[in-house]
Amino acid sequence: MLIETLSVFPEMFEPVMSTSILGRARKAGLFDFKAYNLRDWTHDRHRTVDDEPYGGGQGMLMKVEPIAEAIEAISSEGPKPTVVFFTPCGEPFTQHVAERLLKSERLLFVCSRYEGVDERAYAYADERLSIGDYVLTGGELPAMVVADAVVRLIPGALGDEMSNVDESFSTAEDGGLLEYAQYTRPAEFNGEGVPPVLVSGDHAKVDAWRRKNAIERTCRWRPDLIETARLTPEERAYAQDILDASYSQSKE
Repeated sequence: MLIETLSVFPEMFEPVMSTSILGRARKAGLFDFKAYNLRDWTHDRHRTVDDEPYGGGQGMLMKVEPIAEAIEAISSEGPKPTVVFFTPCGEPFTQHVAERLLKSERLLFVCSRYEGVDERAYAYADERLSIGDYVLTGGELPAMVVADAVVRLIPGALGDEMSNVDESFSTAEDGGLLEYAQYTRPAEFNGEGVPPVLVSGDHAKVDAWRRKNAIERTCRWRPDLIETARLTPEERAYAQDILDASYSQSKE
């Protein structure tokens, strides 16, 4: 996989793309990375990438011409990339979207700044994504977030191929639930101990506890996920009992 970024601050990416899991995966040849400077596709001495919006308003808007020229030039070499823009109008980024992007041989993240981009630039978008309902100063951080989520799904990136299966939001065996609670040494801290089942040595009981705990935690912290989670009829009834009890307590 080739991951590329188009930005006015290309230097932001290298520390992230060469560190920890991403760095090891890149060094192992599991993916390659290139960062492009959008200003390389400008044609004035000031290397201008923004201008005032038609109709007035606050801030500056990124011009369509440099973006279009850059995407066309980058796309002309090698396989056509999946071009990803970040915008509040985009599809919410989820684990499912990360798994979809993983199928791309080449990803090009277009990182906007200022008040956004000229609407006509979106004609080049294959994907429009949003990582949340809040305002950032640019698209570089969202690009890093998405790149991290995608790279760790590449076979071999984590070393342990099962590491992706047992995590929150995975669409694999956990059915879209939050991950169960986990503990390590010491066995007791500030008067709180580790659940006895986890030190029982009974793997069947441990698995059952983890599944039940994942349902409980999802009901408590992300009840919106329960509706689409893959649960047995018994598990769904258990989850509903928890949700009903929580609703009753909130009314008291």
